[in-house]
Amino acid sequence: MRPQRGGRPPASPPQTVKQLLKVLRQQQSGGGGRPPVSAPPTPTPTHGGPWPGPPLVPPNPCGAPPVPHGGPGGAYGGGAPNLGGCQAAAPFAPPGPPWPQPLAPGGDLGGTLGGLTPDLEPDPEPDPGELAAARAAVRAMDPRELLRQDEEGDTLLHVLCARGLRAPARAAAEAFKALGQLELREHRGKTPLLVAAAAAAGGVVGDLVALGADPDAADHRGRTALHLAATYGLPRVLQAMMSSGVPVNVEARNFEGQTPLHCAVLSHNASLRAGGNPGGVSGGGPPISTPQDRLLCVELLLRMGADCGSQDMKSSQTVLHLAVRGGNLALTHLLLRQPGVAPRLVNVKAHGNTPLHMAAALPGGPSQEPLVRLLLAWGADPGARNLEHDLPHSLLPPGPPGDQLRLLLKSRRGARRPSPTS
Repeated sequence: MRPQRGGRPPASPPQTVKQLLKVLRQQQSGGGGRPPVSAPPTPTPTHGGPWPGPPLVPPNPCGAPPVPHGGPGGAYGGGAPNLGGCQAAAPFAPPGPPWPQPLAPGGDLGGTLGGLTPDLEPDPEPDPGELAAARAAVRAMDPRELLRQDEEGDTLLHVLCARGLRAPARAAAEAFKALGQLELREHRGKTPLLVAAAAAAGGVVGDLVALGADPDAADHRGRTALHLAATYGLPRVLQAMMSSGVPVNVEARNFEGQTPLHCAVLSHNASLRAGGNPGGVSGGGPPISTPQDRLLCVELLLRMGADCGSQDMKSSQTVLHLAVRGGNLALTHLLLRQPGVAPRLVNVKAHGNTPLHMAAALPGGPSQEPLVRLLLAWGADPGARNLEHDLPHSLLPPGPPGDQLRLLLKSRRGARRPSPTS
């Protein structure tokens, strides 16, 4: 590093904000007398803003150890535990009975949208004393240190959001807003709001949106906070966004051309394939959410006005196509029961294939026959042809179960065929 004019070069700053937190925590506790050589300089403030006095910061008032963040399964981690008496996002315990899977033919889900699970209780407000102490700590901080980004682009606010530490995160966010930097991004393009969303910190998400954070901000993969919550099965994040009253684009597209509702359906499909073990879905990471969590995300997005008829930009599939293609009988039933969905979508084609084509093309299994019967009951056309001019019955697998369904589809097709005099 080149020396500054008229003085010696400053000490090398820590490589990451997480190291900065560790260094300053050691200084606070008087650990070892002399500060480490990597301790950041403490220049005299020259700003004239709302942080008078020396820039001495207890940047982690809770004393929580710094942790790597990156998300569920590698992108910022799950909800933070309650460390050192700090307010953290409360873990979500899915209420109600387990999701019925598979559903018997003609079975009922036990209610319409919103009847499966009760509304989530909002996260409690942070302790006033803790919030006041956090604000005092932030006011004592030099803005240059507050906004410093580490080698991964993280600021102190990003780290606090990743930990789900609500009181310190709110205090830091207020300061970032005053400095016009509430949308500062780290190396993956995540704003503090996106970091909090990926960390399942619903309370922090609500605070950031209330302070004016852009609810439609997207990361380098085009994912908004709604996409992240839907992908990882985080209903508290969706609840916080919905409860804020701030308009949000529920039809935003990620770079795969998918809306948050597409992501929520794919996530629920994946949780069922993993046998209800979310840890398996995330590639060996810690458990993220249950199938009930992921189903509740579908419900919440529908409450927010998500359009079941939106087709993704790559394959033109609606969420009904995705649910059927995943063999997800219960979710298919839920979607078809939404007002106006069945007559509008049951025969929509995605690259030529209707949902009935996709049900017929499934490789057998216990859900295939109920899916076919369910789609027929809601008006699926067994005479529709795809781009290869295939009828649904020609896609059925060989063997006795497929032969029985073949007869069913052929008979239904004959029943739908108009008479010569009509």
